Amino acid sequence: MLLDNIRELSMFSSDGKPFIYRNAHSVSLQFDNTAVQSEMYVAAPDALLLGYTVTMMGFLLFKHSPGTIAMIGLGGGSLAKYCYRNLPHSTIVVAENNPEVIALKDHFHIPDDDRRLQIRCQDGCDLVRDADGEYEALLVDGFDHAGQPPQLCSQAFYDDCYHALAPEGIMVVNLLGSRVNMEHYLERIQRSFDGAVIAVEALESSNMIVFACKGQSLEMSDQAIMRGLKDLEPHHALLLRMTAQNILRQRRTDRLIAALHLSAEQLRAG
Repeated sequence: MLLDNIRELSMFSSDGKPFIYRNAHSVSLQFDNTAVQSEMYVAAPDALLLGYTVTMMGFLLFKHSPGTIAMIGLGGGSLAKYCYRNLPHSTIVVAENNPEVIALKDHFHIPDDDRRLQIRCQDGCDLVRDADGEYEALLVDGFDHAGQPPQLCSQAFYDDCYHALAPEGIMVVNLLGSRVNMEHYLERIQRSFDGAVIAVEALESSNMIVFACKGQSLEMSDQAIMRGLKDLEPHHALLLRMTAQNILRQRRTDRLIAALHLSAEQLRAG
């Protein structure tokens, strides 16, 4: 369904199926009349409009040019389009379990499948369960009308995500919901990835973006991250600098908390 004025949107009673709202400047994918699932500028269909998508692209700070990228959740295809246009050496597979979402892809200028891009009508948990070290980057952004599907935030799912990554591969997860639930999911990711995790607040939203790696990528020095940022900025018109600063700030905070916990344990033992 296509809605093209604010009155229609305010009066619309959703049945949980995806629909499109369009105004003079943007097109959005929604499941109800209160929350935007994905949004696209009409004049710049490949640009990233929502702050959480910009923050998710922060994985480039650790993996500048991944050869293989898997995505869970298509939405309006913002991340898929950006990676397809701006990472020409990457092949991309997207798992989207809702055929009604896939059916709307032309409204968002999502490219047709080719040798670099595959959009599969598949549950994301099946994608990672059937993979074995295949993906250098994994972007998890799967939501439905009820929020975060349980199968995409279980301990078994995050374990499978770890095994689906290539050595030194990186996963990015978009979390949204109650603070208690997000912290619970974060703890699961930390267990699956043996603590190799950084969680930051997304730009301009209440989303939490979690970066987790298989290997030592997240241990890259601050200086190396900033050097890499200089190489990335001319090619990626993103707020990567702000994301990098958020990651470095969070990493310092995590290290301080770990040091305080260690000191407290030593005092108790001493």
